[in-house]
Amino acid sequence: MSKRLVAIGDSFTEGVGDDDPGYPNGVRGWADRTAEQLAAREPDLRYANLAVRGKLMAQVLSEQLEPALDMRPDLVTLYAGGNDLMRPSVDIDTMMDDYDKAIGRLVESGATVVIFTGVDGVEDALFRKMRGRVAIYNEHARVIAARRGAKVVDMWAMRQLRDRRMWAPDRLHLNPLGHNEVAIEVLKVLGVDHVLAPHELGPRATVSPRDRRAQNLQWSKEHAWPWVRRRLRGESSGDHILAKRPSLGPV
Repeated sequence: MSKRLVAIGDSFTEGVGDDDPGYPNGVRGWADRTAEQLAAREPDLRYANLAVRGKLMAQVLSEQLEPALDMRPDLVTLYAGGNDLMRPSVDIDTMMDDYDKAIGRLVESGATVVIFTGVDGVEDALFRKMRGRVAIYNEHARVIAARRGAKVVDMWAMRQLRDRRMWAPDRLHLNPLGHNEVAIEVLKVLGVDHVLAPHELGPRATVSPRDRRAQNLQWSKEHAWPWVRRRLRGESSGDHILAKRPSLGPV
């Protein structure tokens, strides 16, 4: 059983979308949920979460990799690159070469390493346009994992994550239901028993084309345009955010 867990990455791993004022940075997330289940079976578990929202792949690796290695973790989770894929242009091959090297260092340190594929956005008109980029990212991730001996949480195959009811209003981040589903899958990949249960949401409500257009317009005003404005100003949602759990500690 792992005794030192370090999670590194961006908003996905920080837990954005799973709002909870009782947790650092006001968010919980799949990583905290996973750590809680692991700690129930290993009371001596120590957990750090270095992830910060808005970070690009290069930032995650340059800012979080060395601190993570210094903690001599038994188990590391790493997801990065999602913010890069949303940029107007991205060199996926070069980005994943850097990812490969980082994963290699983590594996060589003796840690069990868990990485992720991206979610399939086929059912969302905006994110459907990114499917090609995400598919290339995912193939790189699978090849890297096979070569390096890392474990893969295949979110592309998690059909339940296609349901918008698993996502926060910004459509970029999972809500508590979605984070719970990811935690379940991480624990499954690790082969760890747990008490988390998936949510049965039932059939989705039928939305008329008119209502869908109104929802999309409201989303654009509240979430899409503010995101675009930050990009144009060279700002990030994580500019003034610190890691929620910067050092190993009890869960």
